[in-house]
Amino acid sequence: MRKNSIKNIRINEEVMRELSNIIRGEIKDPRINPMTSVIAVEVAPDLKTAKAYISVLGDEESQKDTIAGLKSAEGFIRVKLAKAINLRNTPQITFVPDQSIEYGIAMSKKIDEVIKKEDTE
Repeated sequence: MRKNSIKNIRINEEVMRELSNIIRGEIKDPRINPMTSVIAVEVAPDLKTAKAYISVLGDEESQKDTIAGLKSAEGFIRVKLAKAINLRNTPQITFVPDQSIEYGIAMSKKIDEVIKKEDTE
C-alpha cells in the first residue's frame, strides 16, 4: 500500500476521527486540556505506527502537560481505538505537538498590526 493511496487516506481520517472522540470523551486525565484537538494523523502503510498531530489551545505548560497525559494514556487509547476500528494491526501512536494554529494566530495579529500602522500614517 502506497503512502498516498485512497485506502491509506481513509484509514488516516478514520483514526483521526476516533482518536478525537476518545480524547474528547473518554479520557479523564486532568492534565489533558479540554481545548485539545487532533489536527492530522499519519498511519504508516504497514499499519504498525501512527503520528498524531495534536494542537492545544493554551500556554506552553498546558501543551506539555497535555502531551504527557496523552503519552501516559497511550495504552488505553490504543485499546479503545482497536475496539472502534477493525484493522489488521492497531497502530502504535506517537503524539506530536502541532503549533500551526498558534503560528497562524500570531501571524494574523502581526498582519493586523502592520495594517493599522499603515492606516495611521
